[in-house]
Amino acid sequence: MGFINRDYFAKEPIPAFLFLMRQLGVKQGEAQKIVATGRLVVDGEVVRHSGQRIEGQIQIKVFVPETRGERPIFTTPDFGIFDKPSGTLVHPTTHRTPYSLLDDIRHIYGEEANAIHRIDMETSGLLLVSRNKRSERSLKMMFEGRGVKKSYLAWVRGKIDKPFDVDVPLRQNNDFSTIKLKMIVHPEGKHALTHFEPIEYDSIHDATLIHAFPHTGRQHQIRVHLFHVKHPIIGDPIYGVPTEIAIKYLDKVLTDEERLYYMGAKRLLLHAQTLCFEYGGTTYHLSSRFDFESLKEMIVKSSERFNAIDI
Repeated sequence: MGFINRDYFAKEPIPAFLFLMRQLGVKQGEAQKIVATGRLVVDGEVVRHSGQRIEGQIQIKVFVPETRGERPIFTTPDFGIFDKPSGTLVHPTTHRTPYSLLDDIRHIYGEEANAIHRIDMETSGLLLVSRNKRSERSLKMMFEGRGVKKSYLAWVRGKIDKPFDVDVPLRQNNDFSTIKLKMIVHPEGKHALTHFEPIEYDSIHDATLIHAFPHTGRQHQIRVHLFHVKHPIIGDPIYGVPTEIAIKYLDKVLTDEERLYYMGAKRLLLHAQTLCFEYGGTTYHLSSRFDFESLKEMIVKSSERFNAIDI
């Protein structure tokens, strides 16, 4: 369900943050966040300052989780692990987002539960989720301190027959004439290192299944590194396709036929396969249960898809 509007009424002036704390049972920080994100409206106008005194007809956008049946594959009193399907957002992008995995996360674990790290919408695989604010702080610090080892599986274009490393810096592309959010290799970017190991080569689809081990956690790191070495991930709608096609994808006007021809698959063939970390004195080694290897059947044959090598 995502966000819905709920109506309230204040007879006498009261600071906005205090009204929210009393009505919703939230702490001051959460009340201030509600105001900062434009979710508090008084007499038809959005409240901009949490200390503003409000009264009269009040409307609050609140998050109401709605389940679609996604369940954690592993759970403890402090955290859970979900195997996210491709095509599902982790968090709602706007107040009008109809569903994100956060719906099921909070439906199961309650209002304090939250995703600890990001996974792109089209990427599938393991997602670590905190069950309370205390564990959220600890787990996020663990991620920021590189205390979590992750690995991914990907089907990529072309043949790879030996392990290799890609150690090139990445930064956000500031040339808005192309794609505003695209990450690029740049000497002034942040250090980024990924180790890759081939698993199998499929000659029918001219595709290699690889295991990727990122040593740093830059945005789109695996995708950009593979594009950099001329083996873009099959199904990638940004890296390895002409700029005008990527823009059509971002603008949501790309046809299914164009998607299959230019990207080679109807989804990004990247999967978060494993997580390894220590928490509360216990070391956890967690693996996805999804049969990612079988997705090669959705790959368009090389003779029938766009050649990305020249991009």
